[in-house]
Amino acid sequence: MYLSTTVIFLATAVVLIWAWMKSKYTYWKRLGLITPPCTSWLGNVEKVVLRQESFADNHLAVYNLFKSQGVNHGGYYIMWTPIYVPININIIKSIMQNDFEHFTDRGLYLNEKSDPLNSHLINLTGKKWKLLRSKLSPTFTSGKMKMMHQTIVDCTTGLYQVMDKVLEEPVDIKDILARFTTDIIGSCAFGISCNSLENPNCEFREKGKDIFQMGAAEFIKQTLCFIAPDVMKFFNTRLLSKELNDFFTKIVTETVEFREKNNVVRRDFMHLLIQLKNKGKLVDEEKLSVENITETENKITLEELAAQAFIFFEAGFETSSTTMTFCLYELAKSKNIQERVRKEIKKVLSRHDGKMTYDAIMDMQYLEQVINETLRLHPSLPDLNRICTKTYKVPGEDLVLEKGMRVMIPVIGIHRDPEYYPDPDKFDPDRFSEENKKNRNPFTFIPFGEGPRICIGARFGMMQTKVGLTALLVNYEFDISEKTPNPLLYNPDSFILSTKGEMFLNVKRIPAV
Repeated sequence: MYLSTTVIFLATAVVLIWAWMKSKYTYWKRLGLITPPCTSWLGNVEKVVLRQESFADNHLAVYNLFKSQGVNHGGYYIMWTPIYVPININIIKSIMQNDFEHFTDRGLYLNEKSDPLNSHLINLTGKKWKLLRSKLSPTFTSGKMKMMHQTIVDCTTGLYQVMDKVLEEPVDIKDILARFTTDIIGSCAFGISCNSLENPNCEFREKGKDIFQMGAAEFIKQTLCFIAPDVMKFFNTRLLSKELNDFFTKIVTETVEFREKNNVVRRDFMHLLIQLKNKGKLVDEEKLSVENITETENKITLEELAAQAFIFFEAGFETSSTTMTFCLYELAKSKNIQERVRKEIKKVLSRHDGKMTYDAIMDMQYLEQVINETLRLHPSLPDLNRICTKTYKVPGEDLVLEKGMRVMIPVIGIHRDPEYYPDPDKFDPDRFSEENKKNRNPFTFIPFGEGPRICIGARFGMMQTKVGLTALLVNYEFDISEKTPNPLLYNPDSFILSTKGEMFLNVKRIPAV
C-alpha cells in the first residue's frame, strides 16, 4: 500500500511538472509568435550552457531565423522563462526611446545587501537609476574627457616598452591590450598605478580576470539570477565574490580617505566621484581643492561611489581591450585599410606637433570609422536587455507585453543584417562615412545602446580606444601570423564578446622618419 501511494505521488508530480513545462514552452505559440526549437529544459540556450556556442553565435542564429521568416519579432526561452525578441527597427526604437517609460529598467539582478558593488548605474532601477544618472552625466561630458585624456596617454609609455620586447615572435595582442586598459582604468577610476603592463601577474590584473572568468556553475548561477531574481535574492545570492568585493571596496575607501586627508587632486574619474560624494555636484576647475567643498543634499554615499568606480573598471577595461583586439585583427587582414588609417594618424599628429592631444585624437575621423566598423562586426555586447515595467501594446502588432516580460534586442543580428549593411561580413569602414550614416537608420548601429539608457561611458570608451590604436598604429605594423585564429571563434565563457583563446599577430616596428 505504501509503495503504491509513493508511485502515485511520483507519477502525479511528473505529470504536473510535464504540464507546467509544456505550458511554459508553448507561451509564445499561444500568442502567435515563432520561436527557435527547444530540445531540452534549458530552452534555447542549451548549446550556450554546454559551451558549444557563444551568446553572440546563438543570438545571431535567432535573428537570422526570424528574419528568414519575414516576421517583425519572435519568442525565445532561457530555460522556462519567455523572452521577447524584436527585430523590426521601428519596434526596437519604440522600446529603447519613444516608449521608454514602459522599459526603464534592464532587468538585471540586483542585491544591494549582499552585492553592494553591483549597485551601480547599469543595474539600478526606477527612481534610483534616474537620480544617479542625473548626478553622473556631468562626469562624462567632453570637457571631463579632455581632463582625463593625458592620464590615458601617459599609459602608452608602458605599452611601447612591452611591445618593443616582443617583436621577434607572434604577439598575443589580446593579453597586452587587456593589461593596457587595466592600467588606464586603474589610474582613472581608482587613482592607482597598476603596472600590469610591466607585471602581468599583478593583483589588479588578476582580480580583473576573476570578474570575467565564468565556469559552468557560475554561468548557471548568473542565469538563475537573471530569470528568477526574487528567488535568488531570497537566498541572498551574490554575483560578486566576497574576496572581489572586499578587494575593490578596500582600494576605494583607502583612496578616498587619503585624498581627502591630504587634499590630493588628480584629473581622473575618482576625483569627480569624490566631488559628488562631498558636495553633490562637480565644482569648477578653478575650485578643485577639497577644502572648497560644502554641504548639500544631493550627495552620493561612499558605497555608491565605490559601486560606480567598480563598474567603470568592469565595463571599461574589457570592452575597450576586446574592441582594440578585434580592430587590429581586422586591420591585419586588410593591409590597405591599415595603411590608410595610419596615414590619417600621421597626418593629424603632424598638425599637432606630433602629440596625441585630445583635439588630435578627436580629429581622426577615419580611425573612428574603423572603430565603428569593428563594433558593427564585433559588438562588445551581442544583445541588450530590457524589462517591461508596465503593460505595453507593441506598435503595429497584435501583441501586448505583460509587466515583467523580458526583452532581448539582438544587436549582433542587426549589425550583420544585409538589409542595412550589404556584404555584412566584409570589413568596410566606409560604411560609417558621414554620407552613408545619413542614409541609414541610427538604430541599425547600437553598440552602446540608445535612448535614455545609452552607455554613459561611450565617450570615454571611444577616447581610450582611439589613444591605444593611435599609439600602436603609428609605431607598429600588424600582420596575420601562423598562430592567428582561423577561423575566428568567440569565447563561449563570457557575456562580453571576446575571442576564444589568444589573438596572435605578427608585429613589426615602423622606422621613425
